[in-house]
Amino acid sequence: MADLPIETIFEILTRVPAKVVGRSRSVCKEWYALLSTRDFIRVHCSRSLVSSNQRVLLIDDLTCSVHPIIFQSYDYGPRSIVTLPFDHQNNDVSILSHLNGLLCVCLNHTNELLLWNPTTTAFKRLSTPDSLGIYINNLDAVGLYADDADDYKVLHIKRRCGVYESYVYSRELNFWRNIPFLTRQEYLSPNFYWSPGTFCGGTLYFTLCECWVGGTNVVICFDINSEQFKEISLPPVPSTGFVQGVLVNVKNELHMFATTGWFEITIDLWTLKEDYWIKVLSCPPIPPISLSLWGDITHYVTNGNWFVMTKLGKLFTIEMDTKPFEILYPVTWFRGYKGAVFVETVVSPSI
Repeated sequence: MADLPIETIFEILTRVPAKVVGRSRSVCKEWYALLSTRDFIRVHCSRSLVSSNQRVLLIDDLTCSVHPIIFQSYDYGPRSIVTLPFDHQNNDVSILSHLNGLLCVCLNHTNELLLWNPTTTAFKRLSTPDSLGIYINNLDAVGLYADDADDYKVLHIKRRCGVYESYVYSRELNFWRNIPFLTRQEYLSPNFYWSPGTFCGGTLYFTLCECWVGGTNVVICFDINSEQFKEISLPPVPSTGFVQGVLVNVKNELHMFATTGWFEITIDLWTLKEDYWIKVLSCPPIPPISLSLWGDITHYVTNGNWFVMTKLGKLFTIEMDTKPFEILYPVTWFRGYKGAVFVETVVSPSI
């Protein structure tokens, strides 16, 4: 391959798995330089974002493991043990957001934010001496996104002492800066819970929920170009009983799995067109199941079934009659205690 034109080597190596790219960097200095360029990483990432490269990362008190997904049997493949490269206490790590192979994680014993690529093991601490990059669970929200210049950024919304503040971290500049955050005064109540951000079409979306049963539920939108916030309503679902919205990026269109009901749960799938929700499909009512088994929808699969993952990471399926999508899509966030669904890439957490 050494005799091939550099353009041909580029085309070949942008199509190989991320771990092969890592090994290929040691072939020679020329390859190391080529495989470290922004153009190579950007093209390789775009070609890696396919369902076959999806992995599930699970963290427990003793191990951190990565599993392939076996689509035919709705199960995990053999695990690979991953050693966490940063200081931690009993794997006390929470996954807050992920994008293109990068995970934004929180070390719960110090509340520090980090960017981490579990495929390459590279990581970057985002905390500063003046307490920027410090995350407090149930008060803060985090979203990971990339701008048009391929700069990966973290939006951190902080609620402290009755005041909201928002900050943006730039991977390019290695710097936090404050941006204006305007919202209703009532959202400062600790009764409101923020979801992690879902990046879709140049906007980060968060659900803001006052209570799973009754109360106010809205979607907060952050335009990454203007850096302006606005809010939109949830889909027109019944306001009585259990209400929950899980946001999903499908082919760069925002969808929401809206869960409603009480003794019988109904799940509708909605898509956002401009600022209006359009219903895509409805699931037949789900009979009551043990709360210990209930978890969030994590995937939609080709044969019309939904994956449901419990808090302990076990997979279940819900059979569906309709098949609107062609491939399996990951959700933008994963709400197990310790886990994430991500794609293997060579994207670096630092420049």
